[in-house]
Amino acid sequence: MDPNLPKYGGGVSATVLHPLVLVAMLLAMMLLLVLPRRYVVLPVLVTTFLIPLGQQFYLAGIHLFVIRLIILTAYLRAMVSEVPNEKSRYAGGWNSIDTAFTCYVVISAIATMVQYPELGALLNQIGFLWDYLLAYLLMRSLIRDERDTLLVIKCLAILMGLLGTAMVFEQIKMVNVFGFLGGVNAVPEVRGGKIRAQAAFQHALTAGSFAAMAIPLFFLLWKDGKSKLLSVIGLVAATVMTMATQSSTCLLTYATGVVALSIWPLRKKMKMVCGSLVALLVGLDLVMKAPVWFVIARIDLTGSSSSYQRAELIDQFVNHFSSWWIVGTKYATTWGWGMWDAQDMYVSVGEGGGLAALVFFILVISRSFVSLGEARTRTKSVRNEWLFWSLGAALSSNVVAFLGVNYFDQSKMAWFVLVSMICACTARRIRLEPESTLQKNTVNYEWADAYDVGDEIPNRRVGAYEASSRHPLD
Repeated sequence: MDPNLPKYGGGVSATVLHPLVLVAMLLAMMLLLVLPRRYVVLPVLVTTFLIPLGQQFYLAGIHLFVIRLIILTAYLRAMVSEVPNEKSRYAGGWNSIDTAFTCYVVISAIATMVQYPELGALLNQIGFLWDYLLAYLLMRSLIRDERDTLLVIKCLAILMGLLGTAMVFEQIKMVNVFGFLGGVNAVPEVRGGKIRAQAAFQHALTAGSFAAMAIPLFFLLWKDGKSKLLSVIGLVAATVMTMATQSSTCLLTYATGVVALSIWPLRKKMKMVCGSLVALLVGLDLVMKAPVWFVIARIDLTGSSSSYQRAELIDQFVNHFSSWWIVGTKYATTWGWGMWDAQDMYVSVGEGGGLAALVFFILVISRSFVSLGEARTRTKSVRNEWLFWSLGAALSSNVVAFLGVNYFDQSKMAWFVLVSMICACTARRIRLEPESTLQKNTVNYEWADAYDVGDEIPNRRVGAYEASSRHPLD
C-alpha cells in the first residue's frame, strides 16, 4: 500500500484511462485468451511493468486498476486451461511457502479491517487480496518449471531495456514519458540536486529495486548460453535503471546481488559464511553506542539519502512493540518525525498486520532459502546448482531492499515472480544418471512430486532422453 495514501480507501477518486492504455489492455486480454498456456505470463508482465499503476476505472467507490483486470483475466484463463501430467495447478503442488504467503496476506487484511471497522477498509482489503494473493497465485500457476523461468527472465530483460531507455530520457530532459499516460508523475522528483527517475513506477525506490534485484537473474540467463544478447541488454538496462534512481537502497540492493554471486566458490561453506555474518552483527552491536541497525544511518551512497530515517523507523518499530504486535497499528505516525513514511517492508508488514503477519512474511523468505539450499546440495548438475544459487542471490537482494523500500506498486509483482520461480525450480529434483549411462549419450531425469525437496518422496523415472534434449540449463 502506498504510504502516501490513507491507510484504506483510496487514491484518485476518478477514472484515469489513456486511450493507448485502453487499447493495450484489450489487446492483452485477447492474447491471454488465445496464447498457449505457457506464454500467458508474457502479456501479464508487459502490462504490469509498462502501464502506470494509476490507470484505472473508478466505479461507485471501487478502483478497478488495469493491472487488476489483467490479473483476473489471466487467472481465470490459467484455471480453465489443462495442465498435462500435473496433479496440481501450482508447480510441485501446494507447499510451505504458499501457506506462509497466504497466511501473511490474509492476516494483514483481517488486521487492517480490525483497525478500521468501516466499509471503506473492507473494499480496500478486497483490493489488497486481489493485488497480492490473486497475483501471487497467478504467478505460481504460470511459472511451472525452468523453461518458464528462463522465458520470464528474457521478458524482464526486454522490459528493462524499454524502462531503462525511458529513465535515461528522464535524466536528460527531466520528463517522464509515462507521465503523458497519467497515473504517474510527468516530472521526476529532484532531491539534493539529483534527478530520481521512476519510469512507469510510483516511485524511484521501487523502480530501482525492481532493476537491482534482477541482476543475478540476468547472469543466470548468460549461463544458459542461448540468450547472451538478452542477458547483456538486461544487465546494462538494470544497471542504468539502478543508477538513474539516485538511491542508496537501490545501489545496496544491486551490490548485494553481485556480492552474493561472487561468493559462489564458498557455496560449500555457507554455514560458516552465515555464522560469520551473524557474529559480525553481534560484534557491532556490542561495540556501538546505538543499536546495530543504526549502521544503516551511516550509509549514504548518493549524498541525498534519508538513511537516518530508515534506522530511526526500525528503532521506533522495536521500541513500540507493545503497540503493534497484536493486529498492527494505525498510530505509527505519532512515533516521531517522518514515521508516516514506512519505507521498510518489514516495518510495513508489522504495522499493517501485527507480529503474526511479520512472522509469516519472514517465513516466506526463510523457507525459500531453505528450499534453494536443499535443492542445490542434492543436484549433481553444476548448471542446476548455478540456477539455485542465482535465485538465492536475487532473493538476498530483496532481503536487503526490504530494509529501505516497501513494494507498494507493481514492483511487488517482481517479488511474486521470484518466489514462484523458486517454488517451480525446487519442486523437482533433476539428477543426471551415473557416468556409465552418460557414456551412452543419454540422460535420465528424476522428479520429486512435491515442493519440499527434503521430504522422503519416492521418485518415479520419466525415462531417458537423448543428450540433445537435455534440460535447458544443462
